[in-house]
Amino acid sequence: MNPNPASSFLQAVVFDWAGTVIDFGSQAPMGAFVELFRRHGVEIGIDEARVPMGLPKWHHIQALGRMPRIAQAWLDVHGRPFGNADTDALYAEFTPMNAASVRQHADLIPGTVETLDWLRKRGLRIASTTGYNRDIMEVLIPLAARQGFDPEAVVCAGDLPESRPSPMGMRHLFERLGIHDPQRVVKVDDTVPGLLEGRHAGCWTVAVLASGNALGLTEAQWQGLDASRRTVLRNQARETLAEGDANFFIDTVADLPAVIETIEQRMAAAVRRD
Repeated sequence: MNPNPASSFLQAVVFDWAGTVIDFGSQAPMGAFVELFRRHGVEIGIDEARVPMGLPKWHHIQALGRMPRIAQAWLDVHGRPFGNADTDALYAEFTPMNAASVRQHADLIPGTVETLDWLRKRGLRIASTTGYNRDIMEVLIPLAARQGFDPEAVVCAGDLPESRPSPMGMRHLFERLGIHDPQRVVKVDDTVPGLLEGRHAGCWTVAVLASGNALGLTEAQWQGLDASRRTVLRNQARETLAEGDANFFIDTVADLPAVIETIEQRMAAAVRRD
């Protein structure tokens, strides 16, 4: 790859956070969700807690409470259906729990800094959206910045009237960055709602497999797998993320530069055909 060309077509890359650029396997929220429901007498599993990932955390808790098995368990324990008032109460508890948890899972995913440097050398802007709320991100943003991830604009859950999978957050970023054509933006995410956020906004989308929520593995667990097992799990993650309708799939953010070059080649070919 040519390391220093100016990008002719793309203007920006918008990254998700957990599972995409920090927190390999998106570990931070999982224990908090499990403990949250346990405090209220309902046992949930990590696999169940991962299902709504990518949604804003209030909606994530609501989605968990509406899952048939969990809804029945809540009804059995509390004698009433799980409702929005319960979501409000659990969300108020969850935010400080998750804010504490992210401190323990704030390491950048390997290759992030190198990829960011590569993108910036091409003149690409760096921004982000997240399912975390602003209170949690006030803890996480400085931790990431010290390691080299410091996007110029961040949209958090709750910042706007609508969040993922709505494109509103992406459109807000377009305004902040002065971008008029969404096809000149790439969204990188490891969840279906986050990918759909990009698709609904008209952007190119890149799904993250190995480091993301779909597999939920730590870096050590992923590195310890042989090639055949990795292939099986990649396919599993692609199936999990199929509804996100991504344009491209990568293992981790370290693999993004090759995709950026492919996108630019396709855009250049389209111009030539015109």
